[in-house]
Amino acid sequence: MNSIEITIRSIQHYMYCPHRWGLLEIDKAWAENFFVTKANLMHDRVHDPNNNYTSRGKKVFTSVPVYNDEEGYNLYGVVDCLELAPDDTGVPVYGSSEKYKITIIEYKPTQPKGKAYREDDLMQVFAQKLCVDYVFGGDSDGLIYYADVKKRISLPLRENFSIYNEKLLNMLEEMRQFLDEGKIPAIRKGQKCSGCSMKDMCMPAIKPIKDVKAAINKIERAEE
Repeated sequence: MNSIEITIRSIQHYMYCPHRWGLLEIDKAWAENFFVTKANLMHDRVHDPNNNYTSRGKKVFTSVPVYNDEEGYNLYGVVDCLELAPDDTGVPVYGSSEKYKITIIEYKPTQPKGKAYREDDLMQVFAQKLCVDYVFGGDSDGLIYYADVKKRISLPLRENFSIYNEKLLNMLEEMRQFLDEGKIPAIRKGQKCSGCSMKDMCMPAIKPIKDVKAAINKIERAEE
């Protein structure tokens, strides 16, 4: 089961709602709303592999593919942005003789109310860190940039590494179990669905028919 590859992005989907993740990954269903469109437009601007540049002495690479094929992980995906700052304690990148400290920057459209970051966003960046460190070496940092407040939020990835790592491995095992069985997870209690693009597909509204006889007559007339 560990041979099943998991995309980094799907980790965030699974944490947000396992049932929605199942519709996406197993049923291959998809729907968009305002929030999805807004996020897609922002990522289209960021995910340009030709948009690499130098700013304030730092090298910036966008849309960087990474992976980690170690036992239990088997992850792959694309990082929004890698920022490389010259640092003697860092690692050489792309064959350079210089050493750099690597910082992962994940772009999100909206910061959650009442807290610095969403837990599912953090775990997505943590999975990115595992892949970046595997590909390039070193010990990368992770940030989330929330576009609505134009602010970078530092994440405690290094401080809580063992906690997040155990949580991620358990989650990947659950996801692979569902994928292996082709089973869509049930809707969990307390799931907030108001902003979900899949709401109508997942839980379509059914209008009660007040006059059954009139409805039957209408169908019969249509068939004549």
